[in-house]
Amino acid sequence: MKKVFQFILVLVLATSTRLFAQETIYPVPAHKGLYFIIHAHAHIGNGQIVEDATIQIKDDKIEKIGSGISIPEGADVLDVKGKEVYPGLILTNCNLGLQEIANGVRGSNDYEELGDLNPSVKSLLAYNSASKIINILRGCGILIANVVPQGGLISGTSSAVQLDAWNYEDAAYKINTGIHFQMPSLISRPSRFGAFPRPGGEAAPDPVKEGLEKIETVKRFFREAKAYLAEPNHAQTNLKFQALKDLFDRKEKFFVHCDIVKEMLIALDFPKEFGLDMVIVGGSESYQIAPILKDNHVSVILNQMHALPTMKDDDVDQPFKTPSVLQKAGVLYAINDQFEEARFRNLAFNAGTAAGYGLTKEEALMAITLNAAKILGIDDKTGSLEVGKDANLVISTGDILDMRTSIITDAFIQGRKIPLDDKQKQLYERYKYKYGLK
Repeated sequence: MKKVFQFILVLVLATSTRLFAQETIYPVPAHKGLYFIIHAHAHIGNGQIVEDATIQIKDDKIEKIGSGISIPEGADVLDVKGKEVYPGLILTNCNLGLQEIANGVRGSNDYEELGDLNPSVKSLLAYNSASKIINILRGCGILIANVVPQGGLISGTSSAVQLDAWNYEDAAYKINTGIHFQMPSLISRPSRFGAFPRPGGEAAPDPVKEGLEKIETVKRFFREAKAYLAEPNHAQTNLKFQALKDLFDRKEKFFVHCDIVKEMLIALDFPKEFGLDMVIVGGSESYQIAPILKDNHVSVILNQMHALPTMKDDDVDQPFKTPSVLQKAGVLYAINDQFEEARFRNLAFNAGTAAGYGLTKEEALMAITLNAAKILGIDDKTGSLEVGKDANLVISTGDILDMRTSIITDAFIQGRKIPLDDKQKQLYERYKYKYGLK
């Protein structure tokens, strides 16, 4: 019996190790002292390029950047001659660390809460810093991500994380970037079962009417929260109302997930009535109302550019052209990647497509660096290679926006030179070894 028990114990331990062991890739300790990157072709992230630049990093910050910077004898130096240096890329809308595999095992999903109105839900508390996807994204130049809850009408509060951490506390880059509203659909689509009579002869529900009623529910909720927050004392604490305080104080953004014009125009009622700092997430038809968005100081996150247009009579390449329309109108926008199967790794190439349809290369880079940082409210410490900001940067052998030449060789998060190994690279090496391939 004892031998049987020992056998079962060994089997369980072996199985658990095989299923749950992480790669031997560890977060890097905080960087202390000076570090120099020399001969850099530096893309600052604000539209400027500095040739043959030296970047001086002290601890976690960029202390100097430019030419003529003296280097102490014996200092740590990385020569990147012939390579391109960029700010770390930023994902503005994703469920990284909340869902491991798209349409995968239910137990790996932690991105959605029950109920329709959940402003007090914090995505950061569910963030899994040991996700295998994280290391893959670092190898694509993505160093910061805004982790967003889903589901219901008010899904909860997102937070920005940096991708080199032991746990969610270490990962937190900005806690509570904003509250997310999933705008109900205001498109009336004919049902494929429309030809069949409904039980009792009742009329089919009007989806537009239902959507408008849900929007009014959210407005009532906000009005009640504002009245609650205006009271100096409360007999009982309402956590959901309390969670909206920073939103009303404009310390957090109001992210409205919608695409079509009528939904975006209705969304404008919220900043007008409640004084919110609003961001449209999706915005596939934002090009049609770019001047209105500009006049109302509304930002846009373009979720997925490698997609068909929203309406059948739109130009087939309209998603590729939309960033240039927003750029010319002066709208603050960011480019995102929400292709679930690829798990966000094509962010740079989405921006590269926009560079082929009206944007310059540096404007496209801004859409995934400095513009993204501005929208998330973290541009004071990241998004560009400027003095005083965190040393978040990536080094590539070629143009980071071009999948033919982009090979990320080095990356730094807050001055720490992080490893770029990941599960897929390890599997590649494993099977090269198995089949004797060089």
